This record gives sequence, C-alpha cells and structure tokens, in this order.
Amino acid sequence: MTDDLIPLEPEEGVDRFLSHRGPKWRDATYDNAVHRMGVFLDWCEEQGVDDLNALTGRDLSDFVAWRRDDVAPITLQKQLSTVRVFLRWAANTDAVRDGLAEKLQAPELPDGAESSDVVIEPERVKEILAYLDRHDYASRQHAMVALLWRTGMRRGALHSLDVDDLRPEDDAIVLRHRPDQGTKLKNGSDGERWVYLGPRWYQIVADYVSDRRVEITDEHGREPLLTTRYGRIAKTTITDNCYRVSRPCGLSGECPVSRDIEECEGTRDPGHCPVKRGPHAFRRSAISEHLRLGTDPDVVSERMNVSLKVLYRHYDVRTNREKMSVRKDQIPRQS
Repeated sequence: MTDDLIPLEPEEGVDRFLSHRGPKWRDATYDNAVHRMGVFLDWCEEQGVDDLNALTGRDLSDFVAWRRDDVAPITLQKQLSTVRVFLRWAANTDAVRDGLAEKLQAPELPDGAESSDVVIEPERVKEILAYLDRHDYASRQHAMVALLWRTGMRRGALHSLDVDDLRPEDDAIVLRHRPDQGTKLKNGSDGERWVYLGPRWYQIVADYVSDRRVEITDEHGREPLLTTRYGRIAKTTITDNCYRVSRPCGLSGECPVSRDIEECEGTRDPGHCPVKRGPHAFRRSAISEHLRLGTDPDVVSERMNVSLKVLYRHYDVRTNREKMSVRKDQIPRQS
C-alpha cells in the first residue's frame, strides 16, 4: 500500500538525493552518481514512471534487465549500488516503501567477470574471424562478429537491423530507432546514424544475406537482418552466440584455464565458460581498437554513439604506452 507515502516525481527525487548526499562525496563519486541516476531517470521516463511511490520489486527487476543489455556485469553491479543508496534515502523520506532497496538485486557475476568479460583482446577477435572465414564463411555468427567488431555497435542496435538497412552503394549500414515496431536504439533517435563498413566487411554481411540467411518476415512486415527460423534473432541469442564463438576451446581445442573440455559445463552451455565474452566486450574492444589505430576520438564518438566523457571513462582500454604512440604521430617535428 502507498497510503502513507508522499508523492514524489523521479526527477525531483534524484535532485533532492544528490543535493543531500553531494556535499559528503568526492567530486569523482558525485560525478558517478549523477551518471548512474541519470540512467535510472531515463528508464523511468521510458517506462512512464512519474511517481516513485508506485515502484515495486518487479519494476526494479525490469530495470536491471533493461540496463544489463548495455554494460558489463561488474559495471552493472556498481551502478545498481548507487540506485540502491538512492532507494534507501527515498524510503527515509516516505517516497518509496521500506525495504524496496533490498529488492534491487544485481545478477551474480560469472566467473572472471571482473576482468575477462569486460573486453576481448583484438588478436582473439581476429582469430575468431579468421576461423569463421575458413570454416563457417557468411554464417549468421560470422556476420554478427564482423558487425560487432567493425562497428562497435550495441547489442540492441544489432538486434534492430533489417535487410533494408544495408546500403550496398556505400558499403554501409543504417541504424534506425523504431520503437513502435519492436526495436529500439539505446539513445533513441539520437542514436540513428549511417555506419561505414568497407568492402571487406560489407561483403561478409551481403553474402550472409544472399546465401545463408533464413528468409523470414517479422510481425511488423520487416525483414530482419539476423534471423532464426522463428524470426528476428533474440537479444539473448546474440549474447549466447558471442559466448559460443569466443570460447577458446572451440578454436584451438585447448582450455586456457586447464579444464577438461569433455567434462566442462561450458562446453555444453557457453554461458558457463569462465573466459567467454559477451557483446559488450566486443563493443569495448572495437572502440579501443579504433583509438589504438589513430582514429580521431570525435569520429569514434559519433561512429559508436557514445559521448567522449563516457568513451574515455568506460571504453578506452589502451595502455598508456599505446596512447602515447597515437599522440606521437600527431606531434610536430622540432629541429
């Protein structure tokens, strides 16, 4: 029941919370809280939550499911911790039910998530692509990995693509926000853009469409790019496919953590592999590889639809030496 609660709009609640806690935090902590609560407000707006009184445990579960699409597990845990602090504050100010914060549960981290699930090494991606080139050319997995690696797009963006989004005359693909037809981009219409693939990468996708794609139309009359016999590929299937192709034992027949491959649970279910990688790992690695090869950060920001602040804070995994090497090529020569 909400009879004893005092109505409070999410935006006002967050403003009050930040004003109350801000003076006690360091600048970095405050900046992180602003970002994390901004994500929470985005979700509230998208879901039509206009009064914190109405929040339930089920709503919070939906929020976790919504957010986990776009960040690594360890990042999700950190972000939810801030929202949990907010909910405890909100309970003390009669804006939400007592105990609601404890219903905001973060998914358990898979083995090695603190390090291995955050990024995938560029050489490993190249090995995966080389393997698919030789043994499974133009398969759905091949097209999927090629798109993730070449464009660094989010899982949701990959899920949203249609055959009609291909632009053969430009070797490009178009990302569009179509929430009324079941597919959305993370940043809405601000995430719409053309992305150049280049002849090599475009050809892989084009050959998949012409030779191996399951021809099917979805309930909105659209022709999804990545399909199964049931229709548009599910987001969870994209994740499962990333897990599957990134298991080292699938390429080399050897396990880097010395597990018995025949007995390993990850052999049967890739989600249990301790060194598998998800879509977000491919995105983060693709962004860093673009920077590592000297692509202007502003170009990367537009191409990957990520702000420069977030790019440098969460996606740039180059070493300090690699960053210096890129800067070195742009320093004027002096006699």
